[in-house]
Amino acid sequence: MATSSRKRQPRKPAPSPATRPRPGAPKPAGKNPAGPADSSTRATRVLAWLLRKLPARHREKALDYLVLTRMDRPIGALLLLWPTWWALWLAAGDFPPWKLLIIFTVGVFAMRAAGCAINDYADRKLDPLVARTAGRPIASGRVTPREALIVFAALLVFAFVLVLFTNRLTIELSFAGAALAALYPFTKRYTYMPQVVLGAAFGWSIPMAFAAVMNTVPPVGWLLFIGNIIWSVIYDTEYAMVDREDDIKAGTKSTAVLFGDADLPILGVLMGTFLLTMLFVGQRAALGWPYWLGLLIAAGLFGYQHWLIRDRLRGACLAAFRHNNWLGLTVWIGIVLALALR
Repeated sequence: MATSSRKRQPRKPAPSPATRPRPGAPKPAGKNPAGPADSSTRATRVLAWLLRKLPARHREKALDYLVLTRMDRPIGALLLLWPTWWALWLAAGDFPPWKLLIIFTVGVFAMRAAGCAINDYADRKLDPLVARTAGRPIASGRVTPREALIVFAALLVFAFVLVLFTNRLTIELSFAGAALAALYPFTKRYTYMPQVVLGAAFGWSIPMAFAAVMNTVPPVGWLLFIGNIIWSVIYDTEYAMVDREDDIKAGTKSTAVLFGDADLPILGVLMGTFLLTMLFVGQRAALGWPYWLGLLIAAGLFGYQHWLIRDRLRGACLAAFRHNNWLGLTVWIGIVLALALR
């Protein structure tokens, strides 16, 4: 498909060779360069407050590691958390066991952090070429690739220790989840649909949650898994639309590049397909009216997202991506209320 026909913004004059920063150059001593352009200001302030009592040299390094693992952008963890909670509540048929709720909630943040560390390692030569990601720790030289691999391995081990407190089937499924998390960052070099792999990696907690609660993965679990893949393609395409022009120049593949100027109608079809899949989930799980009301609200939220990205403006696409947090929350509330009112 043809690439997007959006009007390009006027380019700013390039800095002279004497002042142009070298990608990956170490940061000046005592200075902390600006973080990624899509960082949450509120989350960044919280991190700075939590680290305020550390010595300056340790504080800066600790903040760099937290930014590497996207703790300054909790939206990604939330988009992974909601499907996990959907699965836990559906598998338990009500409020899930506290032990499993804690294990999977903590595991979500650990695996998301690990995925971000390996993603930045894989993109260490591409991130400096994209305006939004040039301030990331590896791209700006604040964290070395070796340090990122150590962080990734440590988080992976921590997540695996959590899984050891579940059953054998869940432990076996966890190996596939770790493989998907490690594979995703490299797929954007070989396929225009890395968002599908992301959806599988983000959604692998769904069969694991069913396995932990029921010691099996019923058809409704796999149906929910497929629905999550579709949802992931939707929100990550909106996210990729922010960088589409830079990605085309850098040779990075994504569904936003693949869809081109047909992105809006394709996203509309995917939104409808997700809602249809979740309708089948509700039927199989015999959920009541609160769930159907939640899906109706979700349809309205999708409509708002589609309206936001109508002109393909970068800020609007990023806002639409973040807006999916409310959609995930809405579906979860619908599940919780439908199960509680049985």
